[in-house]
Amino acid sequence: MENVLAMKHTLLVFCCALCYCLSDTVAETCGAETIKPNVVIIFIDDLGYGDIGPFGATKQKTPNLDRMAREGIKLTSFYAAPVCSVSRAQLMTGCYGARVSVPGVYGPGSRNGLNPAEHTLAERLKKYGYSTMCIGKWHLGDQPEFLPTRQGFDRYFGIPYSNDMQRKSTQTGERVVPLLRDDKVAELLTDEAQSRIVERYTDEAIKFIRDHREKPFFLYCPHTAVHTPIHPGMAFAGKSANGRFGDWVEEVDWSVGRVLDTLRELALDKNTLVIFTSDNGPWLVKGTDGGSALPLRGGKGSTWEGGVRVPTLAWWPGKVKPGSVCDAVAGTIDLLPTIVSLTGGMVPPEPVIDGRDISPLLLGKSTESAREAHYYFAGYNLQAVRQGPWKLAIAAQPETMGKGISSDAAGKEPRLYNLDQEIGEQTDLAAKHPEIVAKLLALAEKMSAEIGGRSPQSRRPAGEVANPTTIYPTEDDKPLPKKKAKAK
Repeated sequence: MENVLAMKHTLLVFCCALCYCLSDTVAETCGAETIKPNVVIIFIDDLGYGDIGPFGATKQKTPNLDRMAREGIKLTSFYAAPVCSVSRAQLMTGCYGARVSVPGVYGPGSRNGLNPAEHTLAERLKKYGYSTMCIGKWHLGDQPEFLPTRQGFDRYFGIPYSNDMQRKSTQTGERVVPLLRDDKVAELLTDEAQSRIVERYTDEAIKFIRDHREKPFFLYCPHTAVHTPIHPGMAFAGKSANGRFGDWVEEVDWSVGRVLDTLRELALDKNTLVIFTSDNGPWLVKGTDGGSALPLRGGKGSTWEGGVRVPTLAWWPGKVKPGSVCDAVAGTIDLLPTIVSLTGGMVPPEPVIDGRDISPLLLGKSTESAREAHYYFAGYNLQAVRQGPWKLAIAAQPETMGKGISSDAAGKEPRLYNLDQEIGEQTDLAAKHPEIVAKLLALAEKMSAEIGGRSPQSRRPAGEVANPTTIYPTEDDKPLPKKKAKAK
């Protein structure tokens, strides 16, 4: 009997050890300590598909991003969302904005924000021992309950929403935006003071990397640039051949260069994944301040490709093949499961997320999209779906924020485009391919029933506070009327 018990004990110990080894997917051998990569996400505001050198820009020079593309991978079918807050919610949660009830843009003093019950990327990484910091534009709610330090970040430094959301300060009498340090207002910035914002964000990023070089870190840098009003730093003003917009893009490139150079200097480059991308397409109605989505159609606020397909690079020396290009469909919703996977972790099946692990794409092990389809939401309205080269538009789509619907798209749904043959979405092929239309319509109907429209089956609630106020004394410093984020 004692021998039997001893055998059972030995078997139990062996099984436990085996489970432990199998659970660590990154370790090369059982017992080897997992080396967790550092993660840096650089998220630019309103940067268009054609606004940097690796994606065709010529008027502004981006040597650091050009080098990043040469040393890393260019993702040419990478999707965000039509507007700011939605893209940020997608990146943080791995979900379409509609699933987590973030349909549009949050203004100062908004009652709503990203629900603290959601599990952000920062919160998931903290469980694996990561130090975390957010530097820049948060835009997922400015009430204390919604700020980065309540959503998994150890530290925060930045303007909590868009740089054009100024309010008149009762202290100074000037229209300003707040600059926060963690959860407190550190300064009130006039438009003129914004000209140093890229420089200051970059200095903070370098300091964070240096201070946390000895353990895994997650640095999220959602830049204020290049959202209007455009405020390039003094050292960059007038330097590009594309006006102040091009000047600010060149300053962003300089900032990226400083981050990459610091990683190289500290010998952290081979253990750091850096992702550079944008939150949506260019704000075309701003003219020369609005950037370019060429060769794509449309811009910010639209579900045409130019509104949501964004220039994206990934860099990880020794892991990502230099000079590679991937056209498989991916997007901001995929970053959370991908990064968690690369740390050796797993995303639990509940709560449901929409993103999938795209590390095989980044590491050159696959060329196929990890998702069945990509869905283009405008607010809670599902407007299009893509599978492979085929994109089916099932609703009228404005060209960009501030412009209406073109005559070739008004009342002509569904419309089918082959993006491999014609990236500019001009030729409707629906009549020639009814079987593809039927297949994509079925996918769209299923997803719309799940999280779209007025009666979704699986939408989770937004965060909400009872008595929101602006976070610094303003002429509007009083409880604001109940108004949810405007879906655009």
